[in-house]
Amino acid sequence: MDYLLNYFTALVELTTDMAPYLLLGFLFAGLLKVFLPPDMLTKYLGKSSFNSVLNASLLGIPLPLCSCGVLPAGISLYKNGASKGSSVSFLISTPQTGVDSILVTWSMLGLPFAIIRPIAALVTGLTGGLLTNRLEKKEVKKEVIQAKQESVKKQKYSLKAVLEYAFVEMVADIAKWLVIGLLIAALISVLIPDNFFHEFQINGIVGMLIILIVSIPLYVCATSSVPIAAVLLLKGLSPGALLVFLMAGPATNAATMAVVGNNLGRKTLLIYLFSLITGAIFFGLLIDYFLPGSWFLPLALMSGEHVHGFLPEWFENSTAVILVLLLAYSFWKQIKNKLQSKSSKTSSSQFSVSLPSLVIG
Repeated sequence: MDYLLNYFTALVELTTDMAPYLLLGFLFAGLLKVFLPPDMLTKYLGKSSFNSVLNASLLGIPLPLCSCGVLPAGISLYKNGASKGSSVSFLISTPQTGVDSILVTWSMLGLPFAIIRPIAALVTGLTGGLLTNRLEKKEVKKEVIQAKQESVKKQKYSLKAVLEYAFVEMVADIAKWLVIGLLIAALISVLIPDNFFHEFQINGIVGMLIILIVSIPLYVCATSSVPIAAVLLLKGLSPGALLVFLMAGPATNAATMAVVGNNLGRKTLLIYLFSLITGAIFFGLLIDYFLPGSWFLPLALMSGEHVHGFLPEWFENSTAVILVLLLAYSFWKQIKNKLQSKSSKTSSSQFSVSLPSLVIG
């Protein structure tokens, strides 16, 4: 019974700490979605040049797309005229971070982590894109789909469109994995004793390699990975190994590797993985051995101490309630749509069965 109470307490505290910044991140995501012209991405990513690769990373970093969400966007860019290097840069940089995950990282892991994550995403994206352009010089000319047809449609620049995307569509996209991340984080906080990683010496380069092996094939959202990372830091995992998890987890999974290999080629997939793995280890070692350790002290999330004391308790609690209601509405809507879909299929099948008997009679 005590375990259940401790688990529920940890889950509530994690949600309360995360909610204000996550809601703000959703709002920024809505603004980006509505006011960023749809043809702007392809306009600046068409050449196999440094500038195109840089543009892809810079445009991808603030976008709130996880590794699965970025796949259709990245592949679409490639098929619509973006160079292979730019597409790889976009695919690497985008899922590692976003405006929502940056804010959540700041709230739960501190400002240094929030600054390093987008820098690491930029560097690894540049590395992967430039290597792709270098090693994939003879690129077969792609069939360019007429993206202009969609851009002809008028973009809805309205507050309603911003709010609808931010708090309906975006929440629906992230809800499942956000809840899973919170549940796992709370479970880790209860089951794993403090200083677990120190006691078993799961740190340094060995710890980073273990984290890489575990996180590469798994799907972890950039935002939902933050509460898991915060708890792992409290349990004694080194900040460097933690950053490896924050980079490799959101950027790779089995589905991503399969789609990248199928659409961009096995060679490009190897470049993609090489850039991520070497970049993650480089930044992990940089944090553990060259940057001040005081920058990455674990924040006392589980002790009830709130890092951002300027936020009133009533405000944090209110945003937590709003977040829970948004998630609940998202799940309810998904279940309702599935039930309606099943109902329509059942009724149509019954109609097709009864129709012949009606004709014969």
